[in-house]
Amino acid sequence: MPGATFLTQLAARDRALFTRCLVDPAAPRSRRMAWTGITHQGGVSCSVLAATIPLSLGGAIGDAARHTLSILILSHLVVQLVKRTVTRPRPSNVLDCATLVREPDHFSFPSGHSAAAMAVAFGYAMAFPSLALPLVIVAFLVGASRVVLGVHYAGDVLVGQLIAVLAGLVVRAIA
Repeated sequence: MPGATFLTQLAARDRALFTRCLVDPAAPRSRRMAWTGITHQGGVSCSVLAATIPLSLGGAIGDAARHTLSILILSHLVVQLVKRTVTRPRPSNVLDCATLVREPDHFSFPSGHSAAAMAVAFGYAMAFPSLALPLVIVAFLVGASRVVLGVHYAGDVLVGQLIAVLAGLVVRAIA
């Protein structure tokens, strides 16, 4: 079956990239702490606060926050649906590796942190194009942190970010 062969090869490449990017648990504490700090920017608290605090300000920022919150909710629903359908195990359950942060659940695909960070970045980037580059860079760093810290494969991150962008385009189309 050609499709299965392609997916098997893709999974093998994903695992190989993962092992190259993984931070050694014996790495300097400052490096581990920096990546941990970055990864938390895609967590529930930061992403929800980034999308809700500006709601009370009104004007352009309030409108952007409303759209961003919609993107965040839509992308989260899609991520959770895909996670519970695909049920790809996390790298630590398949490979001999240690994670450097707590795993939020048992499933790896797609990355919720990566989707959340990109949802917030994309939502505000659409409203404020001059901020697009720094916002997207932060979102990409959050995604990279998930691989470096050992909780996701690169493919999980890319699909999570893609889900957020697609959710952003849907919200923009109906807004």
